[in-house]
This record gives sequence, C-alpha cells and structure tokens, in this order.
Amino acid sequence: MSEQLPFLPFTKPTIDEETIAAVANVLRSGWLTSGPNVQALEAQLSEYFGGRPVRTFNSGTCTMEIALRIAGIGAGDEVITTPNSWVATANVIIETGATPVFADIDPRTHNIDLDKVEAVITPRTKAIIPVHMCGLPCDMDKLYALAKKHNLRVVEDAAQAIGSTWQGKRIGSFGDFASFSFQVNKNIMTGEGGCLVLNNAEEARLAEKYRLQGVTRSGLDGIDVDVLGGKYNMTDIAAAIGLGQMKHLAEFNAKRLALAKHYFTTFGPDFEAQTGAELPIADFEQCNWHMFHIVLPERINRGSFMEKMMELKIGLGYHYRAIHLFSYYRARGFTDGMFPIAERVGKQIVTLPLFPTMNESDVERTVAAVKSCLQ
Repeated sequence: MSEQLPFLPFTKPTIDEETIAAVANVLRSGWLTSGPNVQALEAQLSEYFGGRPVRTFNSGTCTMEIALRIAGIGAGDEVITTPNSWVATANVIIETGATPVFADIDPRTHNIDLDKVEAVITPRTKAIIPVHMCGLPCDMDKLYALAKKHNLRVVEDAAQAIGSTWQGKRIGSFGDFASFSFQVNKNIMTGEGGCLVLNNAEEARLAEKYRLQGVTRSGLDGIDVDVLGGKYNMTDIAAAIGLGQMKHLAEFNAKRLALAKHYFTTFGPDFEAQTGAELPIADFEQCNWHMFHIVLPERINRGSFMEKMMELKIGLGYHYRAIHLFSYYRARGFTDGMFPIAERVGKQIVTLPLFPTMNESDVERTVAAVKSCLQ
C-alpha cells in the first residue's frame, strides 16, 4: 500500500499564483532590494499587531540579536533562555557578548519553566528570551510579572507563534520585544526573513540603523554612522511573498487547527496509556499549531523510528536537541544532566507532518504509521 502513496513531508509551503506573479512583477520592476513592498509589509504587520512599530529583516535570528542590542545588553550581562529551542535562540546572546543562562522546561508545554527562572536570576541578569514552542504561548502573565519584579527586558522568541494568542490578545500585540520568523516552514513565510515588534518610534529608528550598517541618511547626500550595524535588511522579493502570505494567514492557521484536532481524534483517548508516547497539550484556543510533536517512550530509539516512518513514506523532523548538549556549549561548561527534562524531550521528540494542504486522510495515514512503528 505505502509503495503506491506519495511521500508526505513534515512541512510544505503554500504559495498561490497571485504571489508568484507579484514576485515576477518585483523582478521586472528593477527594484529588488528593500523598497515599497518592504514598507507595505511592515505596515500590514504593524496593523496586525495592534499598531505597534514593526521592522522586517532577512531572518528571525538577527531580530533577537538586534532586540538585545537595543535593550543595551552586552559584555558582563546574563540573559536567561530555554535549552529547548533552535540553537539561534542562545547564539544571539553570545553574539552580543552576554552570557546565556538556561532554565529547564515544563514537561507538558515544553516551554521554559518560569518557576525555575527565578532561581537562576543574578545581579547580572538583564533579560529573558522565552520561546513560544510550536506556537503554544508561555504564561504571559507570569512571564511579565517576573520581568517587572526583577527589572528584566523580555525578547519573546515568537518565531513559531504568528497568530497565537494569550487571553484573546495576539502574541506580539502587547509586551516587550517580539521576534517572528518567516523562514520557509513557518505559518507564513518569505523564504527567509523575520520581523521585530518594537515598543516605540525611537526603538524602531535604532532597529533600522542596526539592520543596515548603522547608517542614518539625511537629505540627498547626508549620511552618518553612529552605531555598529550589520546587513540584515529584507528584500522586496521576500516582502512580496510575505504580502501574499498575509492574505492567507487566518486560513492557514484555521486549517492547521482542524488538522491538529483530527490528529487527537485519530490517535484516540487511549494512545498515551497504550504506547507510553506523549501527545502535545490540546490547546485549541491559543495555539497556532505551527508543529505537532509527540515524545516517544524511552524504549524507542528515535533514529530507528524515523527510519521506519521514512520507509512508510512519512517525513518527520525533530525540534529540538537540547542546546546545552552541543559541543560549542559543552565547551562553555554545560554538561549532561543539568536540564533533564529538556534532555529527555530533546532525545525522544519527533515532529509529525502538519501543513495547510494536508487533508484528513494524510493525518490518518500518519497516525497509522506511528502506531505501527511503536509496536
């Protein structure tokens, strides 16, 4: 049977013909770098996030680093984050000259355990970078109460969370800095890219400097550089894709939600008890269902499981291996056993297919394959 079925990837972008035509128009225009499409996308994103200033960039990684720089984070400072994320979340802290400090994760949400954050706050702690894993928001009330108590800046790694909400408010529409990724596997994408939601016009101007070599222009020939910036601007080609994607964001997220619900229905209420695997939290109100994770039982070797699923033509990912176990971080003094929940989850987690052009039969096929490979 599986030999007759096409390969099902774990993610796949959805691009309509109107967007393809818009990109072609940009190419014909001769204005390929940052221009009117970037401005239009920033305006749409600002409206989406309740009128807050938004600036776009060529990745969702540099947005976090720039937020830290705007906040004045640098050498001698500590920034607390989660070991359960893409390594960029910690790398950007080091890029600023600051020191990453980890706190373990909650075993069910897989987000940073805010009760463990307070224990690692020191006089050097200046900020926290929480991650809204798979689009499931952190406890924003607890997060910002903690930040206020200790006078910490917050840079939300909301790379996966566009369209997610907290108590009816969109992630990014309130709080401190919020960083979103538009990498190709996100709920909306620009191929590569991201945006940073800021607090005021002054921060927005500083973000513009940091994204383009620190340059400030005035008049036709006035130019100055007063901060050390980089080359992080988004192209009009990418922005044209983003404008096309924004038209479908609500539709994409609604489809993801429907597929996630069908996953739970198809796995059934006894799946966890029967297999020892762990399903995600069934949050159908606040999560945008960027990804659908399961945590395999300890008796299952993840590599062997993934190989068997590939034989059944089901593509998987795993998000993520605990950051502190990478060689670079071990060299900075991190060791096995320091964050046991993140280590267990990072060793056994797999990401199942979830993207808007899937249908219910794809979900049923995936679940059948998972159950077969767990036996």
